[in-house]
Amino acid sequence: MDREPEELQFMGLFGIYKEAYKITVAWRKIFSQITLSLILPLSFIYLAQIQISELILAKIDDSQEVEAHATRGTSNFNRIHAHIVSEWISFGIFKAIYLLFLLIFSLLSTSAVVYTIACIYTSKDITFKKVISVVPKVWKRLMVTFLWNFFIMILYIFLAFLLMTSVFILTLGRDGEGSWVNAFWVLLIIIFIPYFIGFVYINVVWQLASVVSVMEEIYGIKAMIKSVNLIKGKILISSFIFTKLQISFTAILIVFKILVVHGESLGMVRRVSLGIFFFLLLTIFIHFALVIQTVIYFVCKSYHHQNIDKSDLAEHLEVYNLGDYVPLMRDKDVQLEQFHV
Repeated sequence: MDREPEELQFMGLFGIYKEAYKITVAWRKIFSQITLSLILPLSFIYLAQIQISELILAKIDDSQEVEAHATRGTSNFNRIHAHIVSEWISFGIFKAIYLLFLLIFSLLSTSAVVYTIACIYTSKDITFKKVISVVPKVWKRLMVTFLWNFFIMILYIFLAFLLMTSVFILTLGRDGEGSWVNAFWVLLIIIFIPYFIGFVYINVVWQLASVVSVMEEIYGIKAMIKSVNLIKGKILISSFIFTKLQISFTAILIVFKILVVHGESLGMVRRVSLGIFFFLLLTIFIHFALVIQTVIYFVCKSYHHQNIDKSDLAEHLEVYNLGDYVPLMRDKDVQLEQFHV
């Protein structure tokens, strides 16, 4: 990052994108290694689960169709029904394994990219081997932050569901016979739109908190609180970038599903070519999303005039390399204090 810290606070949408691109190009070797080792498998997990899920669900649909024509109570019906139950259990196990690997590689990718940019900012020597050795330590901090966000999100969804259900029932009750149209518009205007705004806000806070967990000495709920304070004044641009990235990400997955998974009419060669294209596109997209996420952190810090001290940040990053070992500088300070006494 060759910009002065004071300049970052004025950076807009395209400025953030441009800065992310410049960082990637300037350090393309280390980012290419991170992409190949962590982000590439993450993209494969995203796309492979779509293909595998569709295959499993297609088999379940075929079994259910056979079950519909079987006579209830017969041994054949019971055998088909047991087979369907087994397929659903297999599908659930597959989804659980998918989510586990998705979480692992997501946090590992975030750890690697954010830590690398932190080292770049402090002009520390950075190698791929060093990043890989540090990532597991950073990953633990991100996991705690993720669990707090997961808890907050589950609580938020639960409360929103209770509110939506209550409003829906009250709206139908007031209309006597019930007006589904009125109930729908009440839910949409009064509940869903504020819910969506809150959903975006929580996710923006979490993404920034992930960067805070790497860049600073706090993580978990403290990182979430710090993120809430940092995001003030930059919430609109941060939310817009998050929404835009999320829409783009969803669009990639949907088009992949339409053209590759269900694109039998295109032929095998075109489907394979498109599959490779979307695989590479998603990999590049995830990388830039993580870099943009980190740039936003610097923009928010600059906006609040909280310029990051490079020496303090470098010392904080060195702790990852030293593990639980306390830097020598602190030992020296203790000795000087004893001598003074």
